[in-house]
Order: sequence, then structure tokens, then C-alpha cells
Amino acid sequence: MKNFQLQAKILSQTKIKDNYWYCELSAPKVAKNALPGQFINIRVSDNFDPLLRRPISIHGVSGVKIKIFYCVVGKATEILARKKKGEHLDIIGPLGNGFDYRGNIKSKGQTILIAGGMGVAPLVFLAQKMKPSKTLVLIGAKTKKQILCRKEFKELGCIVKFSTDDGSLGFSGRVTDLLKAVLAQGLSSKIFACGPAPMLKAVTRIACENNIDSQLSLEEHMACGIGACLGCVVSTKSGYKRVCKDGPVFSGQELIW
Repeated sequence: MKNFQLQAKILSQTKIKDNYWYCELSAPKVAKNALPGQFINIRVSDNFDPLLRRPISIHGVSGVKIKIFYCVVGKATEILARKKKGEHLDIIGPLGNGFDYRGNIKSKGQTILIAGGMGVAPLVFLAQKMKPSKTLVLIGAKTKKQILCRKEFKELGCIVKFSTDDGSLGFSGRVTDLLKAVLAQGLSSKIFACGPAPMLKAVTRIACENNIDSQLSLEEHMACGIGACLGCVVSTKSGYKRVCKDGPVFSGQELIW
């Protein structure tokens, strides 16, 4: 699988709300080779602090451009958010294994994308590749204000449903409970999910109970991002696997929780 190290020019840097940002980069080689679920590793500073690159999911691709969607949560992302249009970022990508979605384009059943919190980030890129009339997106958050990317999914033509823990928007309860309700209504061909580990564990159980294949993008802290440090291993039925190199996307049936 091809990946490249390059200086990517920042084409736009936009604060969406609170600590959430969109950033568009000119990265022709990455854009040409990227698959939904893959990520780039970004060096945010020329100094040694922070020392490590930061892995961020590819949120979308358009021509020679890639888009990332990130939340400012620490020093590295604070530095990233201060970068301006016209500056350059040292990136490596596309990295990791993405979603295997091609069979679902021709499938007769409905494909479900399920996101918790920032789990929406790689799923927007995946939705770009899917048949929108057969793609149902379930987005979960604690409150209405924390629902992310609803406009993007709707503009792609997807059916979108929401769940909030406090009942302020859509289904009242967890997004996995909404998933159960949806599956009780009809045929679904496959589930693609990204979000916190407890959510993904529940998605796996629900998918298995309904005899539906699932693919999960894991959110793990990464150090090297290329599989060398073994700092992001997870347990699977075929042994320990590296999230950065063997994932971040895994079959739900493969993982051992």
C-alpha cells in the first residue's frame, strides 16, 4: 500500500464551533490513493515539542485536496488550529487499512454507518463512496449541541437519524439502542462504525445477534503510526494486531473485547 511524506499546503482552516475545526490540504498523491478509514500523520511543529506526529482521519477527498476534521484537545491540536491558509504541514499518508465498502455499493440491503462523537470523521469520507439512497447514518452524542456533521451527511443524500443521551434531538438514549430499533424494522447488509470503545463493543454484539457483518474503525492512541513501536495493539482472534498498521478498521467478528 502506497504512502507518501510531503509538505501539504493549507488551503483553508475553518473553526466550525467550540473546539472543532475543518482543514483542507493540497496533497495530490495522498488524495489519489486514500481510502475511507485511512489517516494521515501530521507533524504540527518544526520543534521537538511535541515530539510525535498526530494521526488524524481523512474526512474527505476532492480532486487533489484532502479534508481533515479535528477537535482541539491538547497542545498538538492547539498548534494545528493556529496554522494559517498558505502555510505547509509535513504529513505522511495515507496510512492504515480502510473500510472494505465496495461490495455494499451493489448490495440490495441498507448499509448503516454509526458514529459516536468524533467517530463521524472517517464516516463522511465513507459516505461519499456509498450509494446514498441505501445509506442510513446514525449519529449519537450526549446532547443536541454535540451532534456533528449532520449537514455533510444530508448533503450527500444519506438518510440521517440522531440519538442523544438527554433526548434533546431524535431518539432518546444511546445510539446503539437506536441501532437495535432500526435493525428490528428491516433488511440491513452491513454495519460500519467509528466511536468510543464501549459503543463499538455494543455494535459488535448487536451485529452478531442479527447475523450482520460489521467493520469498526478503532480510536486508539498512536505513537509512531507506522507499526514499529507496538504501542497501539489490540487483541484479535488471530493474535495481537496493530491499530495503525493492521487497522484502524477491523472486522467486528475478529476483535476480542
